[in-house]
Amino acid sequence: MHIGNYVGAIKQWVAGQNAEAFFCIVDLHALTLQIEPAVLHDQTVDYVASLLAAGLDPKICTIFVQSHVPYHAQMAGLLENVATFGELSRMTQFKEKAERQEGYRAGLFTYPVLMAADILLYEVKQVPVGDDQRQHLELTREIAERFNNRFGQIFTLPVGVQPLAGARVMDLQEPSRKMSKSISSPLGTIYLTDEPAEIEKKIKKAVTDTENEVRFDLKKKPGLSNLLEIYSSLSGEKPEVIAERYTRYGELKDDLSALVIETLSPIAARYEELRANPTQLTAVVEEGAAKAAEVSGPVYRRAAHAMGLI
Repeated sequence: MHIGNYVGAIKQWVAGQNAEAFFCIVDLHALTLQIEPAVLHDQTVDYVASLLAAGLDPKICTIFVQSHVPYHAQMAGLLENVATFGELSRMTQFKEKAERQEGYRAGLFTYPVLMAADILLYEVKQVPVGDDQRQHLELTREIAERFNNRFGQIFTLPVGVQPLAGARVMDLQEPSRKMSKSISSPLGTIYLTDEPAEIEKKIKKAVTDTENEVRFDLKKKPGLSNLLEIYSSLSGEKPEVIAERYTRYGELKDDLSALVIETLSPIAARYEELRANPTQLTAVVEEGAAKAAEVSGPVYRRAAHAMGLI
């Protein structure tokens, strides 16, 4: 997991966790990629460890693996008969990813329906979501509203919640593209477990521009503005206010490096401790799956019954 995941989503999750909060490791969604079974297994365990290291507490919230709760796939089967081909064809992420995959899987096309199932099963009112998932959340609302109009009031319509800054962290080397685990350049992505020297190197080499004027301007200075947004998301200050303190890019990068290292170092240390104890991680998601099934099962059965299934 990288810093874009952290500031765009996980940081919000930690701040908002409570007894009614559910956090799902979406391993079924990962099957839309060309991924080896052993890699998927290890990355799922890594994800659990990363969430716990970042501050999610299974004593407060519920953390589980998607495939451990069969109602997700079952609900997606119902909702695929409510969503339309046209709606799914218009999804921007589908079109972008389909261009990069030769012979893309049907699961990539129906991905947003499974995401809708993930959300609607838990009757949630708020979904912390990054900028790139807003279109999918809006489709979830449309599917839920169409279902309710046809079959009765079964689903709660969710609302997306976004951070004020850092909702879409961009690649440090290609600031026109979102930071990504799969397609970013080696120097473009800061991982939660990066060593301090690696973090400093990546930020120092981050693309800016030739003006050497520190100001927040997403259109004209995307690289610099990306650094200011990362700074803002970690410090709580507005990017414009941060920019006023600096006259040189190098000084800004030095301070940002120190802030990122200070934020991520405890997470990386805790991650290593957790990863060394896989039994503890398994116990967390097993307990979480049981809690998730208690909540999602009745919702699935109400939806299935409303559609006429016995």
